[in-house]
This record gives sequence, C-alpha cells and structure tokens, in this order.
Amino acid sequence: MEVRYYPDPVLRERTRPVEQFDDALADLAREMVETMNQAGGLGLAGPQVGLLLSIVIVSADTQPGSEIVLVNPEIYDTDGWEVSEEGCLSFPGTYVKIGRFGRIRARYRDPKGEPRELEAEGLLARVIQHERDHLDGRLLVDRMSPIQRMTQRRRLRELKDRYEHRTSETRTGFEAAR
Repeated sequence: MEVRYYPDPVLRERTRPVEQFDDALADLAREMVETMNQAGGLGLAGPQVGLLLSIVIVSADTQPGSEIVLVNPEIYDTDGWEVSEEGCLSFPGTYVKIGRFGRIRARYRDPKGEPRELEAEGLLARVIQHERDHLDGRLLVDRMSPIQRMTQRRRLRELKDRYEHRTSETRTGFEAAR
C-alpha cells in the first residue's frame, strides 16, 4: 500500500460509506495502520492510499499501538479554536499553521461494525479533523490562506512536477510493455 501524493486526483474524490464489516475490512485497517506507521504519520485516510472508502486511521503520537480506526466517522460537536502547525503525508515537507476546533466529539464504527463515540482534544482532535477532510476530498492546500499558498508555491510546484514525472514514467512503461 502506497501513500498518494498531491496532486493525485484520487485525493480530490469524495468517499463512500463502508457497508461491509468483515475480515477484508479488518485486513485493510491493519494494512493502513502499517502504512501510516512506516510513513511516520499521525493519520491516514482511504483516499491517501487510493481507496474511496470512508475509513481513517488516527493517533496522537507515533508510537505503534496507539492507533484508532474510525470507519464512517462523523464529527457532531465542536468547541474552541486553535491555530497550530499541520502537515500531511500527501504533502511531504509542507507544514503550515491551520485553524481547527480544539475539542470535538465524533461518531464512527470500529472495523467490526460496532458503533463508537470519541471525545478528543488538542492534537488528536486536529488529526481527526484533518483526516475527515480527506474523506470529502478537501486537502491541506484548501485550508491555506492566500499568503500561505504563495509562500508554499515552490513546494506545491515541486509536488506537481514530481507527480507528473511519475505519471509520465508509468504511462511510458505501460506503453513499452504493450
């Protein structure tokens, strides 16, 4: 399982709810946890690995074992406002100050389909909101102010160039294999 990078179009897609809670979903969740941990992230959403399913992995720290799998998450209560630096596995090397709610309450299902609720604050609340954005096709760049986008212009261009280069290599390799 590989992390998709900006501007991969799958990152802009809205996900669909998970309807089957079975061993395949549990395996998918384990694989996503492993991918997130290998990348050194605090969160990972379905679209970031090319899956248009409403599933996210979150953690308040990079210690394996602290991950929470949220299937079909929905934030239903918020409080406070905090501005803090945020990054994203799909935007490597990009960090910007973003405003988010300081405390949230969320409903979700675990990989077995059991309904759950979670109250989170601080970093975990931020991570959940960030990953929930991914499920709607909303990206870090969408949360940037015009000045932040201008400041990050060079880095965003590098990511676009890298994506286009990788995409053209894939096409060239595919065409050569035909």
